[in-house]
Amino acid sequence: MKVLLGISGGIAVYKALDIVSTLRKRRDEIKVLMTENATKFVSPLTFSSVGNTEVFVNAFEFKEFIPHTALSSWADILIVAPATANTIAKLAYGIADNIVTMTSLAFNGPKLIVPSMNVRMYENPVTMENMAKLSKLGWKIIEPDTGHLADGEYGKGRYPSNERIIFEIDNEFSKKDLSALRILVSAGPTREAIDPVRYITNRSSGKMGYAIARAAIMRGAEVDLVSGPVNLEVPFGVKKYDVESAEEMGKAIFELSKKVDLIIMSAAVADYKPSKIEPQKIKKVSDELDLHLTRTVDILDELSKIKKPDQFIVGFAAETENIVENSKRKLESKKIDMIIANDVSRKDIGFDSNYDEVDVFFKEAQPVHIDRMDKNSLANKLLDLIVEQRCKRI
Repeated sequence: MKVLLGISGGIAVYKALDIVSTLRKRRDEIKVLMTENATKFVSPLTFSSVGNTEVFVNAFEFKEFIPHTALSSWADILIVAPATANTIAKLAYGIADNIVTMTSLAFNGPKLIVPSMNVRMYENPVTMENMAKLSKLGWKIIEPDTGHLADGEYGKGRYPSNERIIFEIDNEFSKKDLSALRILVSAGPTREAIDPVRYITNRSSGKMGYAIARAAIMRGAEVDLVSGPVNLEVPFGVKKYDVESAEEMGKAIFELSKKVDLIIMSAAVADYKPSKIEPQKIKKVSDELDLHLTRTVDILDELSKIKKPDQFIVGFAAETENIVENSKRKLESKKIDMIIANDVSRKDIGFDSNYDEVDVFFKEAQPVHIDRMDKNSLANKLLDLIVEQRCKRI
């Protein structure tokens, strides 16, 4: 993707560095436009270094091409972040007096704008009118957050999370083939308490489930995410349900399963839990400690018993050996439609990694192998397979 990032002179300029860094890591192409006022907060050299990219400030300093016309033809998408009240007013009325406004006026593709300013400036009727006009002219406005502002005041005008901005960038180019579906995704580990301090868990980071939830919401689905304890930001637009134990996860999933079309069980649910939870912290009184365990609820097994005729259920198999045999056995025993298997003994994929490589098995189709790729890309590959198989069955 070719991205033009326009930056105007607000205190939130430094936050846009993370957008540049994220796009660079994803291997998107990016070029940065800065107003003169923006350079007073963060230097062009900083943006150039973080993004390994060109930064344009003066529209009249050029050698090989005219910046605003060439760049407006080059890019797939333009985003102005942060956008001050001054820049918003200029864009609303077609005033082209700097590299950001000139390029914006010449650009004909998808355009996003991120207002960021003092709450009273944001709520001023003039600013409201200008943003309404921009919206009618085809700009997509990413609403600012409400919170403590840099000037000490509290209110709406705070620069939103860059995760949300990146989401909106990607959302512009996502197909909407899941718009008629409600999807339930489980993610992360569960924790089974031993005492008030300790618990049994596993190494699942939740990254794959969150990537699937993000991809599904961008493709138009309504998404419910049942998540164990993870350190991940909830994808914008996804409804999240926090749980801790396998029992809590099961209760949430069984209730939500009554309302959804598709269930994707990517969570790593504990198979066993302590038979008894000690009411107080267990003291270190001997060299050995016997811990008695009992089976937890088998969520996939229970789901197959209450599955509606038109539902499609997908499971995951995190294996360390005999991956094909174990995955096929799980697919058959759980009576589900599809299972996704990965080798979690490998260090370059699986738990904690941003990458994965999987084999996909179906109830009524030949297996598919997907080579190692980042989990966001893999999420879309998996959703493509799910859509294909679901359509064959309906």
